[in-house]
Amino acid sequence: MRYSAILILVCAIPAVAIAAQPISPRFSADPSAHFFSDKDRGQYYVYATDDASNSGKYWDSTTWRLYTSPDSLSWTDAGIPLSVTVFKWARPDAKAWAPEVAHRNGKYYFYAPVGGDKIGVAVSDRPDGGYSDARTTPLVDKARDSNAGDEPIDPAVFVDNAGQAYMYFGTRVPKVVKLGSDMTSTDGAIKNVVIQNMPEGSQYGEAPFLHEHAGVYYFSFSTGWPGQIAYATGGSPLGPFTYRGVIIDYLKISTNHHSIVEHDGKSLVFYHDSLLPGGSSYRRSITTAPLEYASDGSIRKIALDPSQLGSKENH
Repeated sequence: MRYSAILILVCAIPAVAIAAQPISPRFSADPSAHFFSDKDRGQYYVYATDDASNSGKYWDSTTWRLYTSPDSLSWTDAGIPLSVTVFKWARPDAKAWAPEVAHRNGKYYFYAPVGGDKIGVAVSDRPDGGYSDARTTPLVDKARDSNAGDEPIDPAVFVDNAGQAYMYFGTRVPKVVKLGSDMTSTDGAIKNVVIQNMPEGSQYGEAPFLHEHAGVYYFSFSTGWPGQIAYATGGSPLGPFTYRGVIIDYLKISTNHHSIVEHDGKSLVFYHDSLLPGGSSYRRSITTAPLEYASDGSIRKIALDPSQLGSKENH
């Protein structure tokens, strides 16, 4: 009996909780994480909203920040890769929100939400800087484009095995648009992303992201303000997607935003939280955790230290 009781006790022990650690002592948020091979070396790159330069009362920074790492463990602050002033069509004090970068055609494309109502695209030969406006006009403009949604923000780019690029974005209703092969133009209409079987009381909020694993397309997103990071799966980058579960639970801040990197057999999820002294919903910190899949392809929920968790009512 004693042996059986011990077995039951051991089986009941949950996964070891992760005590999240920030990748930098600087306030940053909205990680767009990638592994890029640049010349003779490969590195992890995390492009971020720069909370350290905002007012502390709103998300009103006007520059983005970059962090690099050879191994996803030790990180270097690589400074400012881009400022909103690169875009002459934008107000110099326009808000610089959650960025995205894609590597294609031997170049790096920086997708920049500016002012909460436009997405610009800049291009460089290097991942860490030297970006210039690739169009001289916004790629997506709420005032110009049909079905751009309430806020065309939070861009995320995915390129499928056939070479077709897609950009996901938007709040409250997720959007997707095909990109041209030049990565600086759209190809066709902006469409809504359909998520089926959402549980009662849950919704799409913001921060869309798409990645592919073992032939399945995973569409992940924040459920609101505050939000969980939830995910759905489908057989096409355009969906529809079927809700599967939660990756990251509610935190003690008003936003939740993530990205996922799969490299060299390792899957990592990057997200932000309030982890540094003086942190808040406007002064966030980027961290990372291993991402694991079950045998049925479902993503295992990240086990965070209970002291880091919030609730749906905490904002």
